[in-house]
Amino acid sequence: MPSDNKTLRASASISLTLVFTVLAILAQAQNPRGALRGVVQDAKGGRVAAASVSVLAHEAAAERNVTSDSRGEFRVDDLLPGSYHLLVRAQGFTPAASDVRVLVSSVRDVTVTLKPAPVSQTLTVQGDSSSVTTQAIDKATAVHQAVVTVQDLQNIPMASRSFANIAYLAPGTEPVEPSDPTKARITAVAFGGSSGLNVELSVDGGDNSDDYIGGFLQSFSTDAIQEFAVRTSQEDADTSRTTGGSVVITTKHGTNEWHGILGFYERAAALNARSLIDNPAPDPKQPFSRQNYVGAIGGPIHKNKLWFFTSFENVRERASIAYSSNSLAQFQALNSLASKGLIPGVSSIPVPRSVPVPFRDYLGTLRLDWSHSQRSQWFLRAAIDNYTTQNDLVQQATLPSTGATSGSNYLNLLLNEQYVFSPTWLGSFTFDASALHHTEARNGYLGFALAFPFSATFRTISGFETFGDNQFATAITAFPVLRNQEKYQFRYDVSHASGSHAPKFGVNFIHEPVLSGALSGTAETLHGFGLNPSDYLADPMQFQADFNCAAVNGSQPSPGTTCDSSPATDGTFSQNVQRLGVYAQDSWRLTPRLTVNYGLRYDTTFGLFTASGRNQLQNPAYLTLQALQIPLAKGTPHDYRKAFAPRLGVAYAANSNTVVRAGIGLYYNDLAQNGWVTAFQALNSPAQPCVTPGSDAGCVTSGALIDPNYKTPYALHASAGVQHAFNEKWVLSVDWTHEQGVHAYRGYSYPGAAFVSPAFPGATVPDVDLYKTDNRSTYAAMYIHLQGNVSRRFNLIANYTLASAKTWGCTVGELFDYVNGVCDPFHPFAAGDYGPSGEDVRHRFVLAGTFYVPGGFEISTLSQFESARPYTLTTPAGDRAVVNGVKTSLDQFRGTPYMQVDLRVARPITFHDRWSVMPFIEFFNLFNRNNPGNNFISDISALPTAVNDPANATAFCLNAGCTQTQPITSLNQMRAPAGALGNFFGPGTTVGIPFAAQVGVRVNF
Repeated sequence: MPSDNKTLRASASISLTLVFTVLAILAQAQNPRGALRGVVQDAKGGRVAAASVSVLAHEAAAERNVTSDSRGEFRVDDLLPGSYHLLVRAQGFTPAASDVRVLVSSVRDVTVTLKPAPVSQTLTVQGDSSSVTTQAIDKATAVHQAVVTVQDLQNIPMASRSFANIAYLAPGTEPVEPSDPTKARITAVAFGGSSGLNVELSVDGGDNSDDYIGGFLQSFSTDAIQEFAVRTSQEDADTSRTTGGSVVITTKHGTNEWHGILGFYERAAALNARSLIDNPAPDPKQPFSRQNYVGAIGGPIHKNKLWFFTSFENVRERASIAYSSNSLAQFQALNSLASKGLIPGVSSIPVPRSVPVPFRDYLGTLRLDWSHSQRSQWFLRAAIDNYTTQNDLVQQATLPSTGATSGSNYLNLLLNEQYVFSPTWLGSFTFDASALHHTEARNGYLGFALAFPFSATFRTISGFETFGDNQFATAITAFPVLRNQEKYQFRYDVSHASGSHAPKFGVNFIHEPVLSGALSGTAETLHGFGLNPSDYLADPMQFQADFNCAAVNGSQPSPGTTCDSSPATDGTFSQNVQRLGVYAQDSWRLTPRLTVNYGLRYDTTFGLFTASGRNQLQNPAYLTLQALQIPLAKGTPHDYRKAFAPRLGVAYAANSNTVVRAGIGLYYNDLAQNGWVTAFQALNSPAQPCVTPGSDAGCVTSGALIDPNYKTPYALHASAGVQHAFNEKWVLSVDWTHEQGVHAYRGYSYPGAAFVSPAFPGATVPDVDLYKTDNRSTYAAMYIHLQGNVSRRFNLIANYTLASAKTWGCTVGELFDYVNGVCDPFHPFAAGDYGPSGEDVRHRFVLAGTFYVPGGFEISTLSQFESARPYTLTTPAGDRAVVNGVKTSLDQFRGTPYMQVDLRVARPITFHDRWSVMPFIEFFNLFNRNNPGNNFISDISALPTAVNDPANATAFCLNAGCTQTQPITSLNQMRAPAGALGNFFGPGTTVGIPFAAQVGVRVNF
């Protein structure tokens, strides 16, 4: 009967697996597990066949057993990252045993030499990896990657305690600000000169990518992460939805031994320097404090059967805006104008001396691991990330009414089962569910806002409205006031290891029934004043004239006065999208030295262009163009069905210390839905008929369309390189990579006045924004990586990257993943429209590691140095600036070189064997370098010194009437830092923070 029960359970598990396979036709996110590959030989080097190989997880009951083949080779796939006990037996030989560590998304090679019985022996595995600075050579793959371990996460200083902070340890990555302020606290990583939106992130095998704007969706505490792989080129076929790179994260889990963490981090204004751009002297120094409280514990619920691990981190930040004396004087003047009844509906305006900007964040995880049997292993992991920022977007020279309360709630639930069908066949099922709810609630709803020159200093990005409603549109972007995203993922992977082959195939299905949100749609009037409030106190009639943009009692509006009104609109958008991916791949060990990785992937979508249940055939702009017989868009887009992505990689071990790699592959990615959100908003209501333009309600005067020839953007990756270990302590690698982007997004703005309808010659043709996938980009780079591990003294890595990233655009140049515009839609590839991407960093150097000094102290550093990034100088009309009669080109200007040295000094104290206390102090931007990056004033009309003609600048104005001028003799005269992107999008980005110190203590057991 017990035998029957085992058969029944095995049959049920197999049946369940088959059901999931049929339901899924479903693999997209990368495998968060590693593999162990090896050779069993005798003392003379002869191969030992039929050797029994057992791999037992430390402090757990999971065990895998395989047999070496006729060539003495074996392979064990889909191992959770961690330490394992390796035991090898063969008839006539003494068993050999060793401990070996398997890293996430990596293949570990071992050579087992057996001695004749009865000689006792222990197998020694060299170069066991405990840090990114000590990783062994991977001889089985052409993938470019770096694995960051739990030791790195604990030892390397992190300015914002985000895993993205030290993802920069991988060559080919760069710091970059998130391109969506609704995710301000989720720092980003740029790959291959891109903006960071084209990166796929998976956590425990579950998809964690933001499908509205791209980039990372949910943040995890670094103390919940076991390790992660940063892959910058040549991913295998199990990876998709990326044109730049991927990050593969695996979370911590419980074991048979109790273990945990308690930590506290403290940062205060007394330990921080001023921001030279945002808070210069003699303005009051902005008060600030931040505390991070961290706790984690894991252990057995039922030894060898059921384990748990849970972590929690609480962030309490008390930031504030301390107004300068000039701002307070202008606020008082504005209050006086209100008390005179000059601002309708407002009789007084409170004037605080400072405004608190508190931030609260709660990150938590809970993971349960269950050993159902020797064949079946399960785990369930839940994670949350909830944060709130009050008075968000308030800046120096703007009142609290212009701010908002920003709140994000993230929830993720993942279930995984791994089933061993046989020693050579293994299946893995993953179900992942995630939800995001984000809101931006204005501090006030007056229906109007007042903007004065002293607020639009451009030292801050969002400092535009002085008083009243925030328009949720800045000099950079218009962003959602509401975000909702629900995602359900079903994934199944099957792997097989036998002989010289390790095939793997899988399917992945993602359903997003909710991919929605809203841009601000309330009725608003923005009153832009040409003078400051103090100027109007002596002339109230002038204030009324400027408020109304009309003459009042003989007073004419001042120069620079504007009144922009927008009616109430339905700013919502809504999608229901399904994504399907299937792949097959193999790692073929042709010879003991040569491994070929090859595979094919196919991806497609369903409903990508459908919004509110309607397709683009019901877009009013499309119906209007059809009625006018304007052939701007001859159809509507449909889901792309030709995204076949072959991958090929070769790894050749010239000897035990040298590996040569090369690879080529295609990578598809269809992100940045926010780029054409107006085309989705047009479908919120059922389309009205448009037969007679100018008469029918369904005919519009403006709109947005997506090109009917839509193709999913893709990038071609080609790479080659060599890695050599000089000895056990020093490893050097040199790699070259080329990435060619094709069918990337671009926006064409067609003026209706340029067209004449053949059907209605006198009718008004609508202005149309048409989004096409015709952009092209290139990225080429050489990576040099040096790794040193002199364990008693230091371990370090040093990376140097020489790169060039170029693309087409008008005023913004981003690779692969962003909607670049065109200046002239009728000449979209004109001279000057091709140039560097906004993240084009020609030279980048990173030094990181830990130094062990006398007295038991450990000094760790993460230091970054890079050349200046480019930016474009524009006109108020949204075109590139013209200087001395010559039109500037895309990203012709450069900001300033970036340098940030972060340092950590710690003194671990160990007691009771497994307990340690580590007090530490961390220094960020140790030399307090001013790092505006490429955040320079891009609008020529907003330069600190006005130009004589924004349409063709030839001189600077030296007085108000511009009767005295200074000729412009060099473009460098037009460079002026704008700053504040780091505050606007979150800390630790391309705008380096000023010097800051942080003290803390960690208890590990």
